[in-house]
Amino acid sequence: MPPIGVISYGLACVGFLVLTALLLRGRPERPHGVRLVGACAGMVLWGAVLALDSGQGPQPSEAGLLVDLLHYAAWYFLLDSLARSVGVGRTALVVFHGAWIGTALACLAPPTPARTSLISDLPGRLLGPAGMALATLGLAFLWIVLRNARAADRTALKPLLIALGLLFGYDLIMQLQAQFLPGPTSALWDARGLLAALTVPMFAVAAGRNPQWSPDFFVSRDVVFLTAAIAAAGTTFVAVSFGSRLIVTHGGTWGAAASLAFTVAAATVLVALLGWPGLRQRLDVFLNKHFYRSKYDYRAEWLRFIQTVSAAEPELDPRENAIRAVAQIIQSPGGVLFLRRDRGRCFAAECAWPQQRYEARSFATLPDTDAMVAFLEGRQWVIDVREWRSTPELYGDVTLPPLVVLHEECRIILPLLHGAGLIGFVVLDDPPTTFNPNYEDRDLLKTVGRHVATYIAQHEADRRLAESRQFEAYHRLTAFVMHDLKNLAAQLALIVANAERHKRNPAFVDDTIATVANSTRRMQRLIEQLQGREVEQRQRSVDLAEAVRRACERCELRRPMPVIVASDGPLVVEADPEQLTAALEHVIRNAQDATPADGSVSVALSTDGDFCLATVTDTGCGMTDEFMMRRLFKPFDTTKGSEGMGIGAYQLREYVQSIGGSVDVSSTPGRGTTFVVRLKKARALTGDVERVSHA
Repeated sequence: MPPIGVISYGLACVGFLVLTALLLRGRPERPHGVRLVGACAGMVLWGAVLALDSGQGPQPSEAGLLVDLLHYAAWYFLLDSLARSVGVGRTALVVFHGAWIGTALACLAPPTPARTSLISDLPGRLLGPAGMALATLGLAFLWIVLRNARAADRTALKPLLIALGLLFGYDLIMQLQAQFLPGPTSALWDARGLLAALTVPMFAVAAGRNPQWSPDFFVSRDVVFLTAAIAAAGTTFVAVSFGSRLIVTHGGTWGAAASLAFTVAAATVLVALLGWPGLRQRLDVFLNKHFYRSKYDYRAEWLRFIQTVSAAEPELDPRENAIRAVAQIIQSPGGVLFLRRDRGRCFAAECAWPQQRYEARSFATLPDTDAMVAFLEGRQWVIDVREWRSTPELYGDVTLPPLVVLHEECRIILPLLHGAGLIGFVVLDDPPTTFNPNYEDRDLLKTVGRHVATYIAQHEADRRLAESRQFEAYHRLTAFVMHDLKNLAAQLALIVANAERHKRNPAFVDDTIATVANSTRRMQRLIEQLQGREVEQRQRSVDLAEAVRRACERCELRRPMPVIVASDGPLVVEADPEQLTAALEHVIRNAQDATPADGSVSVALSTDGDFCLATVTDTGCGMTDEFMMRRLFKPFDTTKGSEGMGIGAYQLREYVQSIGGSVDVSSTPGRGTTFVVRLKKARALTGDVERVSHA
C-alpha cells in the first residue's frame, strides 16, 4: 500500500487539477480570476511534487520544501488582488510583501560563507521560525481583507477566506509542533494534502459566488454536500481517535475499558445523528445558504411575477391571475384559491386556474377551526403534501383535510398572509417535472404569497368600494329626485292653498293647468332617470329672457315676488330649456328663502362679450366669505334644516359648467347676495330660437 503522504498529496493534486480545468473553461478575465487560476495551478504542482517526495521517504526533501515556499507566494498574490479590490491601503500592502519576501530570502540565504548550496538547509529553516512567520503573515492578511470588505463582499469571499484560513492555520499548528514539541512531524506533514483536498470545494464555491472570476463555472450542490459530509465524518473520526488515545494514555488500568466505552458511546451518538430525519435537510439548508449561489434569478422571477399580475387578460378574473402568477414559479399546471368567507368563519374555494381544473373537482368548505388552518396561520409554513405523506412529524403531525388528501395532484399548500392574519391559501398541483422544494423555494413562495395576499386584499377592498360607490350614486340620485319633488310639491301646495279663493278666476285656472302639466313632465323625466334610461339632452338655442320669465312665474306665488329687469337685444344661449329653467328657479327660490317678505328679489339680464348674464340679486341675510368658499356649493350641506336638501346651488353650478358657463357669487352678511349666471351665446342667431313652452 502506498504511503499515506502519497495518497494525501495525490488527492490534493487531482482535486486542484480538476478545479483549474473548470476555471480555465470559464475564461477568467479579471485579476481575481487569473490569480485564482494561477494559485490552483500552483497547488497542482505542489501536490504532485510532495506526493513524489512522500514516496521516497518520511522526511521532506529540499525540492519539496522549496515548492512549499512557492505555494505561499501564489496565495499571497491572490490575497494582494483581493486586498486592492476591498480598499486596503498601499502602505499595508508594501509592508506585507516586504515581510514575506524578506522571510523567504532569509530561508534561501546561506547562513555561513562555507555553504555552497542556497537550499542545503531548507527543510530545517521552513519547519522553524520562518515557517511560522509565513503562516502568521497569511492569517494576518486574511483578517485585513475581511475587515476592509463590505458586507456584500464578505458573503461572496467567505468560502475563499475560510479555505485559506484552514490552510494557513494548519501550517501554523504544524510549525509550532515542530518548534516546541520534540518528536516526529511526519504525520502532520502527510495530513496537509488531505486538508488541502478538502478545501477544493470551498474554492469552487468561491468561484461560483463570484461569476466575474469564472462566468461559466458551476458546482453541483450534491458535490458540495458530499464533500462536507466526508469532511465532517473525517473530523469526527479524528476527534474520536484522539480522545480514545488520551484515555488509554492517562487512564491507567481502566484506560482500555474506558476507551472502548468512549468509542461505543461516540459511535452510538453518530449513528443516532445519521438516523435523524432532519439532519440532511438542516445540513443542506446550511450549505445552500452559506456556500452556494441562489437557485433563482430573483430579478427575472420578480419581473415575470409582476408582469403576470399587472398585465392580466381582460377575460381573466384577477384572483385567477394571481394563481397563475404563483403557479408559474414552480411550473405548476394549476391551482385553487381558498379565501375567508362567512365573516371569517370558513374558507371556501373561490376560483381556480385554469377554470376547467376547478370545474372537474369539487372542494368542500373548510372551517376556520380546522387543524391545517391553525398550522398555516401559526407556523406560516409552506406545506409540501408529498413530504407530509412520507414524514408527517416534520409538520407536527398536523392532519390535512380531505379536500387535499383526496386529490393526488395537490402538491403545495401556500398560506396567504396579510399582516398577521391568514386571509386564504392556494393549493397548487404537482409540477410535471421533478420538484423537491428546498428552503429557497419555500422562502420565495412565502414572499410571493404575502404579495398575492396584499393583491387580493386590495382587489376585495376595491370591490367593496365600488359597491359603496354604487350605493352612494343611488343615494345621490335619490337626493336629487327628492329635491325636485319637494319643489314640485311646493308649487302644487300653493295652487291648493289659493284654489278656494281663485278657483272661479279663468286666469288662475289656466295657470293651474300649465303648472300641473309642467310638473307632470318633470316627474316623467325623474321616472326615466330612476329606471336607468338615458334622458335626451335637448341642447339647442334658447331665449334666456323667456327661460327667466318662466322661472319667475313658478316662483311668483311666494314672497317677495321676483322682478325681471330685461336688457335690449336678443339673449340666446345653447342649453336644455327645461334644465335651464329649473336651474334658474333654484337660484330664485334660494333668494326668496333668504329674503324677508318686505325685501326684494330681482333678475337682471345683460350681455358681456360672448356671454349672456342672468344676475339674481336679493336683499336677504347674505353669506360670509368662509361659507361661500367651504359650504355653498357642497352637496347635501344645508342651512334650512329638514326643509332643505342642500343640492340646489350644487346642481346649478354643475349644470351651468357642463354647458360651458360659470356661476359667480358675491355677498355681504346682512345686506344681500348676488348670483351671476354666465352662459355662452348661441353660435348663430339666425336659426330658430326655441321658446320655452308654457306647458
